Amino acid sequence: MNGLRHVRSFLFALALFTPAIQAETFIVGAQNIAYDPYYNFSSKHEKGLGWAILEAFSKQSGHQFVYLSMPAKRLQIELKKGNVDFVFPDNPRWNNSLTYNLNKIYSPPLIETFSVTLIKPENTNKGVSSIGKLVIPDGFSPVKWKKQISEGTVNTFTVASVYEGLSLLHNGEVDAMDIEYNVARHIIRRHPQVGPFSADLTLPHNAVSFSLSTLKYPNIIEELNAFLHSKSETINKIKEKYGIEETKHLIKQLMKEQELRDNMLWSPL
Repeated sequence: MNGLRHVRSFLFALALFTPAIQAETFIVGAQNIAYDPYYNFSSKHEKGLGWAILEAFSKQSGHQFVYLSMPAKRLQIELKKGNVDFVFPDNPRWNNSLTYNLNKIYSPPLIETFSVTLIKPENTNKGVSSIGKLVIPDGFSPVKWKKQISEGTVNTFTVASVYEGLSLLHNGEVDAMDIEYNVARHIIRRHPQVGPFSADLTLPHNAVSFSLSTLKYPNIIEELNAFLHSKSETINKIKEKYGIEETKHLIKQLMKEQELRDNMLWSPL
C-alpha cells in the first residue's frame, strides 16, 4: 500500500500546480507480469503495445496516466477500493466476482490477442486427450480447458513468468502451455534454447481482447472509444511497430504450415 500512497501524494502535488482547465491525471492499475509485446508495466522504459496506445490517447486528450504495476489478483481489489481509477488489461468475459455487480465499464478492445496451446512439434495432431499437464501464467484462467479440468483429465500448474512456463514445456515436465502466440514468440526469440514449439490448432485456441475498465469514469471511456475509432491509422502504425499481425491472418498462416483444413480445427463444444 505504500506505493499507492506515494502515487496519490504525487497526484495531489501535481494538482496544486496544474491549471484547472487542463485535463486530469489518473492511476491505471496494471498486471505486473512481463507480457511483451503487449505490456510490461514493470519496465522503466518500453512498456508494450497497450501502453503505447494509451499514451497516444493521452497525447491527444491531455489526460495523464500513471501506471501502477501489481499482481493480477490485486487489481480488482484496488479498483473496488478506489485506489486505482482504471484497470488494464481487463475483459467483460473474465467475470471477476469482486466487481461483477458494480456496473464496471469497459472500453472497446485496445488489443486483440491470440491464445494458443503450445506443445513440442513431435506431439502435434495427437488431440486433447494427449494433454494431462497444462501450465499457465499466474493470474490467467485457462477457460478453453474448463471441461477437461473439471473432469480431472487435465491438471494445471501456474508460473510467475512466461519463460518459466516455456522451460517446463521444453524439459518435458508439462505437456502443453496455454499462452498468447506473440508473447511466446517474443520470449523464444530472446531465448531460443527453450524452443521450438508448435501452436497446434487442433488444440484449444481463441482470440482474447484486452480493454481498459473503470467503475467511476465512463466519460474517459467514451473519449477513448472516440479516439480508437477516429485514429485507426495511428493505432495500426503502433501495431506494426510491435510486429503484431491480425489474428485471422495468423490463423491462415498456421493452418498452411500445419496442413489443416477448417474442419480439422479445434472448436468448443
